[in-house]
This record gives sequence, C-alpha cells and structure tokens, in this order.
Amino acid sequence: MPSGIRPIDVLLERAGVRGHQRAPSDSKEFHEVTKRDALRLLEHDVDRLLETTEKARQPALKAEMGRFADLFGRFIQEEGPALDWNKIQKLPENAVMNYSNLKSPQNEQNEIRNMLDKLVVIKLNGGLGTSMGCHGPKSVIPVRSDLTFLDLTVQQIEHLNKTYDANVPLVLMNSFNTDEDTEKIVRKYKGFRVQIHTFNQSCFPRISREHYLPVAKDFDVEKDMEAWYPPGHGDFYDTFRNSGLLKKFIEEGREYCFLSNIDNLGATVDLNILNKLVGEERATTPVEFVMEVTDKTRADVKGGTLIQMENKLRLLEIAQVPPEHVDDFKSVKTFKFFNTNNIWANLAAIDRVLRERTLNMEIIVNNKTLENGTRVIQLETAVGAAMKCFDGAIGINVPRSRFLPVKKSSDLLLVMSNLYTLKNGSLVMSPQRMFPTTPLVKLGENHFSKVKEFLGRFANIPDIIELDHLTVSGDVTFGRGVSLRGTVIIIANHGDRIDIPAGAILENKIVSGNMRILDH
Repeated sequence: MPSGIRPIDVLLERAGVRGHQRAPSDSKEFHEVTKRDALRLLEHDVDRLLETTEKARQPALKAEMGRFADLFGRFIQEEGPALDWNKIQKLPENAVMNYSNLKSPQNEQNEIRNMLDKLVVIKLNGGLGTSMGCHGPKSVIPVRSDLTFLDLTVQQIEHLNKTYDANVPLVLMNSFNTDEDTEKIVRKYKGFRVQIHTFNQSCFPRISREHYLPVAKDFDVEKDMEAWYPPGHGDFYDTFRNSGLLKKFIEEGREYCFLSNIDNLGATVDLNILNKLVGEERATTPVEFVMEVTDKTRADVKGGTLIQMENKLRLLEIAQVPPEHVDDFKSVKTFKFFNTNNIWANLAAIDRVLRERTLNMEIIVNNKTLENGTRVIQLETAVGAAMKCFDGAIGINVPRSRFLPVKKSSDLLLVMSNLYTLKNGSLVMSPQRMFPTTPLVKLGENHFSKVKEFLGRFANIPDIIELDHLTVSGDVTFGRGVSLRGTVIIIANHGDRIDIPAGAILENKIVSGNMRILDH
C-alpha cells in the first residue's frame, strides 16, 4: 500500500466520506461501523464465489476462505505497518547463539539415527521460475551438472538416510502454481530412499485496491490465474496442519521440522543444530523455535533481522519499519544479523499454538498491477514472523555458507562455477578459495537475467576462485577457459559488443568499449 494510506482511509472513501468532511468520519464509532461493513461486504462476495464451485469442494474451500476473511479482518483493523520503534529492546546475550559454540554429536551410528528419526525436512516449493525466464516450478531449474534444486535436495536426504540407516521424510509445500507439475516430477524419485510428501498452501483471491473486494468472478482458478495468489510462507502452519501431515509426524514420534526455501542451496540438515534440539545437548527447557541468522553485509541491508520486543524475540521486516528509521534498520552496526529463512520448529509446539489460536504474524501488504491495469493488493505473512508465538525461541548465527540462495543469474554463476564442488547433493566451497566469502557478482538485467540467455553468453563458466567482485553490463560474451580475479568490470555501451577471448586472464581490470572476435 502506498505510504501514508491506511485501510480505513480507503474504506471511508468507499463509504462516500472524503477527508475534508468532518463528523461523523472523525468518530471512532463511525470507523468501526465502516470496518464491519467492509468485512461484511467481503464475506458476502466470498460466499458468492463459493457458490460457483461444486458442492463437494465447498466445505474445504469455505474453511480456507474463512482464514482469508480473518486475515482481511486483521488488515482493516490495523492502523499501519509501522511498529513502535521505542519499544525495541536490546537483544539479550543468550538470544543468538554462535554456531561455533554448538557441539557435534558423538559419531555413533545409533545416536545420530535416533536424532534423524525425530526430524522432518520441509521445503517451500511454491515459486515459479518466471523471474529467471523459465516455465514451471523454480525447483526444476538445472543448477549444477544438470541437476535441479529438487534433485539436489533428494540426493542430500537420501545420503543421510543411507549413511545412518535413518528415515528422514521430505515434505514439499507447493502452491496452486507448482502443484500439478511437482506431482509429476516427484514420481521419478520412487526408487530413492526418501519418502516424499506434498501438500498445497492456500489459494486466496487478490482484492481490488479501489473497492477492497475480490477481482475473481468465480472459483475457476485455472481460468483466471491472475485473480488468485499463494499468501506467503506464513501460511505453512495452517495448511501443514490441515493436510494431516502434522498429526501423522507427531504420532510417528517426530519432534522437529527443518524448513527452508528450496532455492537456498546452503540449507542442508545440520547435525550440530539437531544435536542442540533433540540430542545430548538438548536444553532442559525445550527450544521450540530456531531461526538461523547470519552476519549482515551491505548486500543484505533489506533482509529481515532479529529484535527483542515485549520480552519476546521476533522478526523485524523492512516493511514494518517507520520511514524515519529505515536507515537505522539498514545499519550493519545496529542490526548485525539477518534472517536466512532456515527455520527449525517443534511440531508439538506448532500444534499447540494452532489449537490455542495464539499464532499471530504481521501482515505483509503486497501491491500488484494485473496485465489489464487493475491495481490489486495481496495479503501475505512470513513463516519467521511466528517466532514470537513460541516459547524458548532463539537465533543461531550460522556461517554464510548456509545461505546460498539462487534468485538471479548472478547467483547461478556462483553455484555453477569452480568455487564449489558437489558432494552428495550439497555444494562445498573449494579449499582453493583463500577466504570464506563469495564474490559479489552483478550481471546486467538486459542481457543476463534469463537463464537461457545467460548460458548462451558463456562458452563455459569462468574460473572465479580468486574473484572478489564482478560487474558485467551490456552485450558481453565469454570464451572458453576465461579466468577472472580480483575486481573485474566489463561494460559494453549501447550498440557495442565485447567478446572476452578464450583463455583470457582478467585480474583487477576494467574493460569497456567494443571488442569483437570473428571467425574467418
């Protein structure tokens, strides 16, 4: 929502009351009536949508739409996204543990197997590959040696299960965008030693920015995909419970889930963290929720951070920050950590907060414009925002290697390069790299943003073991066996083209202008 515009302002306008009119728009009672009216109109419209679907589906969809109406009801009650900055407390010393202080489990097969049999691995698999120019779920983009995100995940878990004779299941949270394709793809893993379960997150209607009612005409999602959206990964808790999987895993004696984005190639099962939760290092008071955080760099200033507020540890996202404090939020000195979205949560505690209805996550308002020009909003929540609802929640400051997301082609360049080797589905940084940080890579949007286009510009991926910083802009191609070291900047201006020749070694160089290599 544009800054300064509150839900109530739009509702008042809908009710025919403009800002310059005085009473009764200033009265608290009038505001409350207007809010109730908005919720009633929305619920009426949702009921109309429900009537357009077959009777057999209506009970399940009615429960889902009930959750949507609850979210909308909370949204119109809120006065704005900003929190009271003055209520932020200093992080207690024990709030964030250092990963290096965790103890490894004794390397006994039975002990580690018992720990693993208390674990469920969950991957957030709702996203499409469209931003990288790919069709279908993002998880099926090849990222290394023709292996996809999903292939690597299955390899990792199968390796654990085989090594320790364990039975760690993999659960994929799909969205209506990815479910059908994912169901077809997971069949190929039938012979692997991994039990794979899937469930769908909710499908909520986008609402018009003008009148706060759903833009969908009926419940045929396939017919008008733009009218619907998956409401963020905070939807995990409800839909995981409703799928029956939460109950199933608790009854099997499992205690924790490890949840992460499927495109974070650093988010592997960590036995040291698991040892802290269910092994010999487990605390007498259970740790119900762990958020893996890592040191913030200047590249991460917009990422969510951990704060203490009202004596609870909680996630603070940039959308909640008052405008006058955005620079404070971005400060690496003030807020040293950022959220990797690698979450460990106690299954019984998830069940409890859902039963007691104490789950409360801040609403993220996402403004979109549809292809036909309609301005809509979608209401979302983030899985980490539930942290404050759990007892004994902590952060663990993990190495940067546990945060290796692939969001852009520049990330793809890193994970495809000789910076990493592949071992049992996990990427391991090359011992030849002298320092643990990854290079900062910026590739021009116009020529490198789509995967196919990106791959077509490299005869093979350059050697970047000694690279610190790479910026490439414009029409640039790379020959075979190129080596990039230190800081390299390559700029081809509009109309120019630069071909980096095969075998070239560029160390602390700026290349600009026009350089063509032609066959003769």
